[in-house]
Amino acid sequence: MKERMEELTEQLNAWNRAYYEEDRPVVSDAEYDRAMRELEDLEEHHPQWKRPDSPTLRVGGKAVEGFAPVTHRRPLLSLANTFSAAELADFERRLRKDGVEEPVFVVEWKIDGLTVALEYENGVFVRGATRGDGVVGEDITANLRTVKTIPLTIDFPGSLVVRGEAYLPKRDFAKLNEEREEAGESLFANPRNAAAGSLRQLDPKIAAKRPLAVFAYDIVDGSGELPRSQEETLTFLKGLGFHVNGDRDVLTGLDDEESVAAFLEKRAADRRGLSYDTDGLVFKLNDFRYRDLIGATAKAPRYSIAYKFPPEEKETTLTAIDITLGRTGVLTPLGQLRPVTLAGSVISKVSLHNSDYVAEKDLRVGDRVVIHKAGDVIPEVVRSLPEKRRSDSVPFVFPSVCPVCGEKAVRLEGEAALRCVNESCPGRLRESVKHFVSKNAMDIEGLGPAITETLLAKGLIVDVGDLYDLKKEDLVVLDKMGEKSAENLLRSLEKSKSAGLARLLFGLGVRHVGAVTAAHIAAHFQSMDALLDCVDHEEPAVLAEVEDIGGVIADSVFRFFRLESNRALIAKLKERGVAMTAEAPKEGKLNGETFLFTGTLPTLRRHEAETMVKDAGGRILSGVSKNLNHLVAGEKAGSKLEKATKLGIHVMTEAEFLDYIR
Repeated sequence: MKERMEELTEQLNAWNRAYYEEDRPVVSDAEYDRAMRELEDLEEHHPQWKRPDSPTLRVGGKAVEGFAPVTHRRPLLSLANTFSAAELADFERRLRKDGVEEPVFVVEWKIDGLTVALEYENGVFVRGATRGDGVVGEDITANLRTVKTIPLTIDFPGSLVVRGEAYLPKRDFAKLNEEREEAGESLFANPRNAAAGSLRQLDPKIAAKRPLAVFAYDIVDGSGELPRSQEETLTFLKGLGFHVNGDRDVLTGLDDEESVAAFLEKRAADRRGLSYDTDGLVFKLNDFRYRDLIGATAKAPRYSIAYKFPPEEKETTLTAIDITLGRTGVLTPLGQLRPVTLAGSVISKVSLHNSDYVAEKDLRVGDRVVIHKAGDVIPEVVRSLPEKRRSDSVPFVFPSVCPVCGEKAVRLEGEAALRCVNESCPGRLRESVKHFVSKNAMDIEGLGPAITETLLAKGLIVDVGDLYDLKKEDLVVLDKMGEKSAENLLRSLEKSKSAGLARLLFGLGVRHVGAVTAAHIAAHFQSMDALLDCVDHEEPAVLAEVEDIGGVIADSVFRFFRLESNRALIAKLKERGVAMTAEAPKEGKLNGETFLFTGTLPTLRRHEAETMVKDAGGRILSGVSKNLNHLVAGEKAGSKLEKATKLGIHVMTEAEFLDYIR
């Protein structure tokens, strides 16, 4: 077992490095999850063999009461800024005056994130802290342990403190804000705020859910012989297993302003293709001898300086504010803009998020506004220009009713968004159908927004279940839907029936449940029946056993599946042949029987026993209920055994279980 734990730890860590550092996934999510669950189970029963670099430490521990102060061994200084090639030339002249004869610079991207200090003792990560004021930071060790690009162990004796920058990749920032907007939560202004907000959560599970990364770039302090140049430092850190940015340049001299200006212009264009947010470049003297020679001021080093890219902003006119309706009923103001080219693309509309956002920025129809791209990804209004406002301008009044059904819009407690709570709202239905057929959900090709609108308008569908009742004669008479297109759509609908439980759960549009969370729920319950059984007989807290599930998501899942209208829709989909299991059911002697394992089994790991049941056609339930046939109890079986005994459920030992399935 110890050897298997070692093997799994090495394998999972290698997979993590490939995925997070090299952007090269080498296994499926399902295979990764299976290996992780096996390791978690082994570590639960044999904690004495758990390694300090175990990937299970990445999932987040208990919430802490507050962040303890950390005094840095050496001050973490900030950087002075420059804004032109001329100012960089001045910087070099000062260096030469201070005794630097032939300056060579390593030029790195200035990552727009949160500075962190990572402390190691005898090769083990022992503490991580924010920069704070440079002298005293906050202990965020529990959160930093969840970041998969931070090595938990390194091959370095003695002590080492590494400085790095925590960031959130652009695509993940965009996805996070989409999910928060759909949930009616406030949005992060940019990737830096998202990274900082994630790492300063008191509950590490929140940080664990967000795909944060850290670029290491400096050694703050350490014992033994350390590198003596910036290039050597980056190579050294990479060799220890740190995530190091390989996209850098080496420049000899900054006195040729024309060539430096051309270099800056090229790098400004290059940054649009980066997967992370950057607001400039950092020019560092490569040779550490000069660092020791010229030192630093109280605030910033003299041997390094930041060049800040000019912000790419454009001025345009806000021509209209439309109110759009999402599938969960959120009313979102959408700003219509006079089209303008910004950062390589034409921008004609921008999300204004919610009524508070519109009011705080005092945005009015007809205003001249300044826009930019948050994280170089999402168009955003920076500010309005009231000095250019027309004299007859009036504040925008947010509607108090749904723009589609006319029902009153409400603001639920703790939310920033107004919401239509009418379950029968045609607008919500339209959006729910669009979501159900989308690529990450049931992936029904040929059913675009125009066809969906037509099907709804003609009464051919009233919910997503009706999609599977469509016939060729219903479709061929529609605009732009010929015989060939109709046949393709019907084939796609038939194919979608076997999409599986994870896609179905996501497609149903359960609030707060994204594609990843849906996959975790499906993997845990394996069937819709098991999930519904849990909702019927358990409390929301039982869902905390599922990876990626917190209290808010658990409550949302329980509310959704307890609604009769949603249960009726699920039954309708089931009647039409939509698969309700995570994997194809197997035939065997245990068909129709349900099992649950509790306590520590003498010889079997829990996942092994559960696999044996599934291979024989049985199902695993998540809790004790009247639908449970057999409870297999091992050592230290607790409340589940007591509850099963009271309900008269058949209880067996591991030996009896093995005899039963043979």
